[in-house]
Amino acid sequence: MPPQFSSYLTVESRYLFSVQHNLKLFKSMLETLDLDLSLDKSTYHSQIKALMRQLRSLQKACRDQKLPMVVVLEGWAAAGKGSLVKKMVGYMDPRGFTVHPIWPPSEQEQQYPFLWRFWQKLPANGSIGIFYHSWYTHVLEDRLFDRVSAVEVPMAIRQINAFERQLVDDGVVIAKFWIHLGQKELKDRLKKYAKDELDAWRVRPEDWQQAKRYDEYAAFAEEMLIYTSTGVAPWTLVEGNDKRWARVKVLTQLVATLTEALDRHQLQMPAPVLPPQEQLTPTEPDALAQVDLSLSLSSDEYKKQLRQAQVELRKLQQKIYQQQVPVLVLFEGWDAAGKGGAIKRLTDVLDPRSYVVNTFAAPTDEEKAHHYLWRFWRRLPNTGTIGIFDRSWYGRVLVERVEGLATAIEWRRAYREINEFEAQLTNASYVLVKFWLHISPDEQLQRFKSRQDDPFKQYKLTDEDWRNREQWGLYEVAVNQAIQRTNTPTAPWTLVAANDKYFARVQVIQTVTEAISKHLQG
Repeated sequence: MPPQFSSYLTVESRYLFSVQHNLKLFKSMLETLDLDLSLDKSTYHSQIKALMRQLRSLQKACRDQKLPMVVVLEGWAAAGKGSLVKKMVGYMDPRGFTVHPIWPPSEQEQQYPFLWRFWQKLPANGSIGIFYHSWYTHVLEDRLFDRVSAVEVPMAIRQINAFERQLVDDGVVIAKFWIHLGQKELKDRLKKYAKDELDAWRVRPEDWQQAKRYDEYAAFAEEMLIYTSTGVAPWTLVEGNDKRWARVKVLTQLVATLTEALDRHQLQMPAPVLPPQEQLTPTEPDALAQVDLSLSLSSDEYKKQLRQAQVELRKLQQKIYQQQVPVLVLFEGWDAAGKGGAIKRLTDVLDPRSYVVNTFAAPTDEEKAHHYLWRFWRRLPNTGTIGIFDRSWYGRVLVERVEGLATAIEWRRAYREINEFEAQLTNASYVLVKFWLHISPDEQLQRFKSRQDDPFKQYKLTDEDWRNREQWGLYEVAVNQAIQRTNTPTAPWTLVAANDKYFARVQVIQTVTEAISKHLQG
């Protein structure tokens, strides 16, 4: 990429270069493709058989090595993607792959960030997900038909690149193919399909628009290919005028990509030794030390302020429903810091039809087979509702870090992944509120003993709580660094002084109401 475009995706206004200007700077990749390339039948049949045998063998190896793969098939209408998929899976074990034909988003899917529906479809370890169209429709077809503006495209591209990088960093193999057709070939195929009573249903009005506005759509595709062909997820451009040539090229590249990925996976290079981060550096502030744990409320003042805050929150619940605003409230904090009590007071006056509380413990086997963010994407609240998370994705940089459940590489890169995830939420108009409930070690010990002596609360105290307490110092460093590195203008942390439960509960509700009010005034 030329240096003048190195920060192209960092500031949305830079995207306002016209398509024509971009094409003057970049020699069109699509125009350099030789669409006359072809294969005769005998050569095609001999090559395709060998490739399919290899693909079947590689599919088994992926399953054995628990290696997930994502295949993205994009290109012009009538480019032969459907027949290619049929040929591809013909030799494969149907238990090890899923084909995802991507249609325009449903009403439900439109209530979430645009990548939400694709996170739901990601393959588990050892499986292959084939996307017949994909997240790229958002910056191609949606753009052509003004469902997304040119100004919104750079943000979408940045999110797509982050999405693919996160998957690759987590071990997913991605193979992306753009199947290209000449304008005449596109029109001829659409006419042929439209005349066939078995295929006519497949030709959409949007497909005819691709042919009619060929140069415009090609320019959008050119830009998309330039800015999303990254080192971790490059595009393979496929000459598609001859279907036999296209199939062989796609399968050849697919076999090569899988073979290379399996070779890397089997090498199991030792992870680099990184210096431990068991104490704060002189440049890192101790945010927890700044919390005034002496703050408290009397019983009478608590009841008065709590009631006022709850009434205000109930009024706002009606407004966020009417305006279809999604709200997500995260609770993190020390064991016995009062998260459950704060959540109970937060929800006491809310309409139970419009909020959901999700509690996250250790991930299940199914969740472990996916990217760690997968289970949180699945539980996001939709528009007009409040989602409350008791624990969250911060487990990656807290408990998983301290307990050694995530490698140093995994938890260090998680700060960036978390910031990208939260930026997607706030860009999609989520009200995101993040709490850390802070108590002193002495207060925690007192609460542990109280639970231990109370038969109705003994279930709340586990051996893990005691073990975590022994590592208070390590957790304190992890919490401080998580706060420092993920405290952003659009997703700030609120540190709650929770030694006094009355004070903490009121502050939580007041903070939520303030965040919602600020968003609605907007």
